[in-house]
Amino acid sequence: MKKLFVGNLPYQASEADLETWFTAAGLNVSAVSIVRDRFSGEPRGFGFVEIEQDEEAEQAITACNGQDLLGRTLVVNEARPMPPSGVGAKAFGGNSRGRVGGGGEFGGGRSGSGGGRSRER
Repeated sequence: MKKLFVGNLPYQASEADLETWFTAAGLNVSAVSIVRDRFSGEPRGFGFVEIEQDEEAEQAITACNGQDLLGRTLVVNEARPMPPSGVGAKAFGGNSRGRVGGGGEFGGGRSGSGGGRSRER
């Protein structure tokens, strides 16, 4: 089984739309998921499709990458694993909590710029 990344999805596209689109291209899809924002529930513009046969997954990449769905040109390629988060994530550009960017308890870095609490003297 291969998992494919599908990017540049139209925000109004549903899982059913994406499955129908792949099926119309002659592909058998095992599972479809569109990634949504955890707070608002709105689609984030990308998702994943699982295809049972590796050869068919390669065919899907070749046939579907760069094709139009609801007015947007899709990006289809093999999904890559997420970089690890947590301990040791600094090697991937994040801090120990898996975030990238400034440190500090209140969002500011140690350089004196950014957020953080100020002390009146």
